[in-house]
Amino acid sequence: MSSADNLIFHVRPGGCLTGNLRVPGDKSISHRSIMLGSLAEGTTHIRGFLEGEDSLATLQAFRELGVDIEGPADGEVTIQGVGMHGLKAPAGVLDLGNSGTSMRLLVGLLAGQGLALTLVGDRSLSGRPMRRVTDPLAAMGARVETTEQGTAPLKIQPVEELTAIDYRLPVASAQIKSCLLLAGLYASGTTRITEPAPTRDHTERMLSGFGYPVVKEGATVSLNGGGKLTACDIDIPADISSAAFFLVGATIASGSDLLLKHVGINPTRDGVINILRLMGADIEILNRQDVGGEPVADLRVRAARLRGIAIPVDQVPLAIDEFPALFVAAACAEGTTVLTGAEELRVKESDRIQVMADGLQALGVDATPTPDGIVIQGGPIRGGRVGSHGDHRIAMAFAMAALRAEGEIVIDDCSNVNTSFPGFVALAASAGLAIESKKEN
Repeated sequence: MSSADNLIFHVRPGGCLTGNLRVPGDKSISHRSIMLGSLAEGTTHIRGFLEGEDSLATLQAFRELGVDIEGPADGEVTIQGVGMHGLKAPAGVLDLGNSGTSMRLLVGLLAGQGLALTLVGDRSLSGRPMRRVTDPLAAMGARVETTEQGTAPLKIQPVEELTAIDYRLPVASAQIKSCLLLAGLYASGTTRITEPAPTRDHTERMLSGFGYPVVKEGATVSLNGGGKLTACDIDIPADISSAAFFLVGATIASGSDLLLKHVGINPTRDGVINILRLMGADIEILNRQDVGGEPVADLRVRAARLRGIAIPVDQVPLAIDEFPALFVAAACAEGTTVLTGAEELRVKESDRIQVMADGLQALGVDATPTPDGIVIQGGPIRGGRVGSHGDHRIAMAFAMAALRAEGEIVIDDCSNVNTSFPGFVALAASAGLAIESKKEN
């Protein structure tokens, strides 16, 4: 990225977060609503769609695959489904930008379509490991070529048929699980996926919502190929991964009292709430309801004194995207916080363990990375300049750290915040964060 394209966050120290907010729609559900709505028979109406770059990349990909999609307009999208076998070959490559979810789920969904396709991404996505999905797809009979390093571009060659597999995931990953389930829609036989630990189950819930039978037995989820999807209406809740920054910010900033509205609290995604409560956070869950198979609630969070903890290993997969924010909470806690079992963080949009450790150290925090986690000693946070390495969650986490900092925090390379949270700066400022964004010349 050239300096002219470097979007920088300047966040002045202090302040608190107050008021009522609704963060943007859930990114994971937004992706899946486009994918399954496109393959369904009939018209799918979506509300609350996240108009961020990642989910828009999925939407554009299906337009290029021949699907008629109206919107998004104020979060509303209408999809004229083409059925399970109605996708058409695009004119060129499918560019998925920075979205690992788009690439990993789409390669499974498209592997059995009988089309020659190429999936590409930006520099960050092109460095992320893809053999974790292409190897099990190959066992199903798919033909997907990667680079020698096992990265994108992914070149899908048409095959006559996929064959179901019984697969035990080597790591807890909703993306791998979802990829193989979507491939299983086009496979002969029963595809079974067994997880080492629970991961987000949005794909299973949404498949059921579209009328596709999914069986869950303990740690194993299975489905039979050859079925169909029936269009439905989808109301997407606010994204708990985006809410996480405000949960942490309001917890660490004295005087905060914030209500986050209509947040998805799927039990495979609520690790951030559980971990913060174990650290002493004051988070109240209000107005619980079920919307389209997904549990939602309002979250009231007030400032609290945090204590360092050993983060339970069983909570790690339930909070895998929220750890950049949780590391900031740990920096503000009394005592030591220890994370283990989180090696997956090293292959996200950035190496989130190393990048967060480097940034926290630059701000005077005692943070020691380990191969599968980090050790953070709570203490004062100085002002300073940190790099996000183009990772949206890193940028937003360090923005919240300024609420407890002794001086201004300047965060480089923040353009990718728009991948998951368009309007973050304005919304955070409206709640009381002293943040500005500037382009560096």
